[in-house]
Parts: sequence; C-alpha cells; structure tokens
Amino acid sequence: MASDSSVEDAYFDYCPWDFTRRASAAQRAAQTARQKRLADAGASVGPRCYVSSAAGVFTDVLRLGADSYIAGHAYVTGEVRTGSDCTVNPYATVRGRVTLGNGVRIGAHASLLGFNHGFAPDRPVHRQPLTSEGIVLGDDVWIGSNVVVLDGVTIGDHCVVGAGAVVTKDLAPWTIAAGNPARPLRDRRGRGGARAGTRAGTPEGDPSGAVAAFADRAREQAADVLARCWSEDTGRYSDRPGVPATVRAHCDAVEIAALLLDAPPGRMSAAEHAGRLRALQDPASGLVPELSPGGGPGELPPPAHDGWIEDGGAEYHVLSVGYALELLGSRFAHPVRVVQQLTSRQLLSRLAALPWRERAWSAGAWVDCWATGAYRNRELGAEAGEPGALEALFGWLGTRVDPWTGMWGAAASPAAGRLQLVNGYYRLTRGSFAQFGVQVPYPERVVDTVLAHAADPRWFAEGRQNACNVLDVAHPLWLAGRRTGHRADEVREWAARQLAGALGRWRDGAGFGFGPAGEGGSGPGRDPGLQGTEMWLAIVWLLADLVGVADELGYRPRGVHRPEPAGPPGSAVPVFSRPW
Repeated sequence: MASDSSVEDAYFDYCPWDFTRRASAAQRAAQTARQKRLADAGASVGPRCYVSSAAGVFTDVLRLGADSYIAGHAYVTGEVRTGSDCTVNPYATVRGRVTLGNGVRIGAHASLLGFNHGFAPDRPVHRQPLTSEGIVLGDDVWIGSNVVVLDGVTIGDHCVVGAGAVVTKDLAPWTIAAGNPARPLRDRRGRGGARAGTRAGTPEGDPSGAVAAFADRAREQAADVLARCWSEDTGRYSDRPGVPATVRAHCDAVEIAALLLDAPPGRMSAAEHAGRLRALQDPASGLVPELSPGGGPGELPPPAHDGWIEDGGAEYHVLSVGYALELLGSRFAHPVRVVQQLTSRQLLSRLAALPWRERAWSAGAWVDCWATGAYRNRELGAEAGEPGALEALFGWLGTRVDPWTGMWGAAASPAAGRLQLVNGYYRLTRGSFAQFGVQVPYPERVVDTVLAHAADPRWFAEGRQNACNVLDVAHPLWLAGRRTGHRADEVREWAARQLAGALGRWRDGAGFGFGPAGEGGSGPGRDPGLQGTEMWLAIVWLLADLVGVADELGYRPRGVHRPEPAGPPGSAVPVFSRPW
C-alpha cells in the first residue's frame, strides 16, 4: 500500500477518500488512536474507516460499517448506524436516530435531522420535549449538497436527491427527487416521469390510478354509506341495517366521516355527537359500556379484586370512543379510573397472568386498552395510572419481547400458526409503542415473523381475508419499516397484491364488508357495514403507503388506526381542516 508522507493532516479532513491510499504511518497511527477513543466510548468502527479529528462526533450510538468515513467539520450526534462504504462529507450534519444502508453518499453541508422539537403554544420552544421517529436511507443513495432530510423520512434504495432539496416525505426506491419540498422527478432506471409517492416495479404495475379512482368513488358515496346505517326510529347508528345499534358503530361513523368528508356525520353537529358519546361513560370506572336495549348505557360486570372490570366491549370503547371524541374536538368527561387506580404491582401481576401463549390476541388487546386509557388520562391532565405505572409497562414489555420473533408470547402450536401471535402484536404495539412514539424492538425479526404469517393461505388466500387479519399484518410491516428496509421488496409485493384485492371489495353505496368470519364465527362477516368500512379504509392507506401511492388517496387515518403517535397530552383540538 503506497503512502505519501508529504500530505498534510488537514488534507484528509476534506478528502477522506484518499486516506487509505495516501496516509503516512504516523497519520495511520493517529487515526487508530482516534478510533480507539471512539470504541472506548462504545462506538463500533469497521475496517478501513476514517473519522476526522476535525469532525464533531458526540453520539450515544455509533455503528460505522467497513470502508466508511466522516469528514472534517461534520457534526454527528444521537444514534447513527451505517452500512459499508458510506460517506459523511465535510460540514454535513447527521443528528438524532439515523440509519444508512450500504453505499450511501451524504453531500457537503447536507443535514439529516432525525429528531424534532415540539412547538405547542403553552411553553417556549426550547422547553418543549424532543421527539424522534428516525430517518432511514436504503442502499446506494446519494444525498446532494445542502439537502435537508427531516425526521420520520424513509428514502428507498438507489435514490438520488438533488442539491438543496428539502425531503419531508418518503421517497420510493429508484426515485430522482429535487425541490423544496422535494418531489419525485423521474425513475432512475429511465421509466419516465414519476408521480409523487409512487413506487416503480410493483408486481401489480402502477396502482396509483386505481387508488385515486377508488378514493374519489368512496368520497362520493360516503354519505350514503353512513345513511344506510342510521335508524330514524332509534336515533342511533348500527353497523349495518337490521342489527342492533352499538357504541362502536357510532364511533366508526365519526371516523369514516373524518376520512372521506372532513366533517362529522350529518345527522347531528359535532357538539351533539360528542355530547352523546360522553354521556355514555360510567363515572365510577371511566369505561363506556355497550348500549342497553333502550339505547342508554348498559351495565358493567362487577370489578375483579384489583378493581379491573373484565368487559371486552367496554375495553375496546376506550379506543373507539376516545378517538371519536378527539376527532370531534372533545374528550372523555372522566378519567379511565380502572387504569388510574391500578398500581404498578397490580399492573405487572396482570401482565404476567395474560394468556400470551394460548390467546396472544387477547393479551395484546388488554395492553392496548390499558395503554390507551393511560394516554386518555394524561390528556385530561390526570395521572395515567399510579406514578411509575406507564414506565413499568414499557419496562415489562422491553424485557419480555422474544428476540427471535420480535414479538410477545408464542404460537400455541404449529397447526395453529402465527395468527394469534401476529394479531396480538398489532394490538399491543398499537396502544403502546405506536401510540406513544416509542421504537419497536427487533424490527428485522418482526418483518420475518409477519411475512411468514402473511404467506399462510388459511388467512390470506384470495377470498379468505378479513379486515382484522390484513390490518394486523399491514400495520406491523409499516411500523417496523419505519426503522428498517429489511426485505422491503417482499413487503411491497405482498402489499401490492393485497391492495389490488382490497380496492375491488368496495360495494357501491354500502362500503366494505369486514370479510369472511374467522374460526369460531368471529367478526361481522361479509356484509358491508361501518366496522368493515372504517377498518378497510385504514388498511387501504397502510397498503398504499407500503407500495408508495398513499398520496393518491387524499386521506390519512386519524383515529384508532392512525399511523403516527397520538397528539400531545392535554390537547383536544379538532383535526378536521375546517370548522363546522
């Protein structure tokens, strides 16, 4: 290996790619010492790497793959992980939670900002909490000079981002993008103009036109879908004509109207809808029981020894009613007291006693209810639970997750497959990790487990899908995909197939059916109704986003199935774009 001892140290700050070829023995020794100091502080630096002594590297986590470098005057903080052959050029900034694939180039003066400040009006910005969804770049990505990539963005494999662009949304693989905000210009493989948010090369072709046409059709028919489930006699919503009115049906109507009409269901004002839902809450427990035959709140069963009330419907209403009220600009009238009064010791005892092996879905659903109740209590300015209970929940989950599957519990038997395991994972992570904006652990293993389940024809062959099973795959793949590009092509292929099938299930004037009844007859079945419509609208968005065409829908789930974390505790601001 040739060396040129005449090259000054500062030369490598600006031309680090020459270090391996031109550094002197003394310069190599100094670099070895520099990397040792980083390793002593917990960093991992691969072979043939270079980290300039003029760079500001103050990371909590640093994983630098082989043949990578950080040039002079770069500023690197937070949790930064790179594959091999990655470059952070002079004066670039990489901060927060940032993951790079292999062969990534970060141009001079570019900024990858994998964190964000809150900016609620109740306090100065510098006193706001920080949030971090993270930035993920795939393999073979070129980020031009002066580009800014904002938190929460994923840039797919083989992308090129032109100098000065500001990237605020995900970019599909092979996209060439530029501008502020960055917009796709074309496919790098020469496939012609790219529409914003599209992904080339999906097995079903370009689905953007079909997605846009579906969204227009659904919006045109939304009022009819809601009207067919309203009873003038009872003044209540039913899931579908001919069945009793339910609390969930009312909440589903609110969510459908939010997505497709950007307004409350037309039978009442927003305040009247909210007042009717708030009046159903039991002040003593904070739960919302199912409607009685007369239309008022029904009775709840007596509490268990620790005060918890075992009622699956009322537990789900913590989710459905809480989010419907949020969409209406309101909130619960009372704290969810069964959550508030559970001590940390009682919480841990309940978690340990949940049926993780036999009925992982039930276990995950309980976590979803408790965590959502904790969130709603914080929204009211009340204690989420006993002080330390929320931390106890995440501590327990963090120490019980299976590193081989990324999940909690296990499949009950090979014959039973992974249905309960994966569906329970969705419910658990929806209410805890996703709702509170906490990273899910072992995302690559989650993708492996979920894709293995998604290949099971008992649940996913054409004609056998129901909303619960498809949602419980799509959301974990979407959530894990925020942190990893692991098996991304397989994820997109599965999502594209499911998306094509889902779009064809819409029934004019009636919406979506939930789908075939599962084993034991669970779920409302194939007939179109509010539950199926609300769930499939969210599923279509998740699938479209996995494929890269979600922008064509013109809506984004904002209730129970919202993709991002819930809003800041203490807020109760309507999320509709215009006042009523």
